[in-house]
Amino acid sequence: MSNYKKIESALIHGGIYGDKHTGAVNVPIYQTSTYEQPELGRNTGWEYSRTGNPTRAALEALIAELEGGNAGFAFGSGMAAITAVLSLFRAGDRILISANVYERNPQIKGILADPVGSTMGGGEHADYDIEGIGNDFIAETMDMSLVDKVIKITDKDAFENAKELAAKEGIIAGSSSGGALAAAKKLIRTGAEGNIVIVLPDRGDRYFTKGLYE
Repeated sequence: MSNYKKIESALIHGGIYGDKHTGAVNVPIYQTSTYEQPELGRNTGWEYSRTGNPTRAALEALIAELEGGNAGFAFGSGMAAITAVLSLFRAGDRILISANVYERNPQIKGILADPVGSTMGGGEHADYDIEGIGNDFIAETMDMSLVDKVIKITDKDAFENAKELAAKEGIIAGSSSGGALAAAKKLIRTGAEGNIVIVLPDRGDRYFTKGLYE
């Protein structure tokens, strides 16, 4: 549970506060990939950025505090996150994915949030600034038969909802995540009922220099 009553305070002071080496109030962004070791087989807590990084550790601590969890985990790529989750399963365990769920419960619907300008879900090709979703072709790994409805979203839709996720929920997510939230809102406005699950496909730290949250 967070030590702060307000989300704004937790976002600023939560997790790991400051840097003991420099006295900096905020944890610096450590861009190094390797760390000096006192001797072979002994380290100071950091070996290589793929296995751990002080900045990432601060982010993980902050996520854990914001969510009231015992621990938080951040990964350098989506595949790393997927690999970590799959490693929790044992031989013989069953994992339900869209195809399994779709076949067993026809009430579950798959909704595709597709940028205006992407031809993946139909429409004319045009330029768009939403990153990470949409395309001018359908990849072999994409099974469009699992998509019941396509909801088109604009750059404005995506950016405004990414800002809302940060301001109201403390979730720093990218424009594709904002697009997913925008599509969910449009779905609700059509009268859709029941539980609506939104997949936020991208983190937002890589977009700080692009003014996404201004």
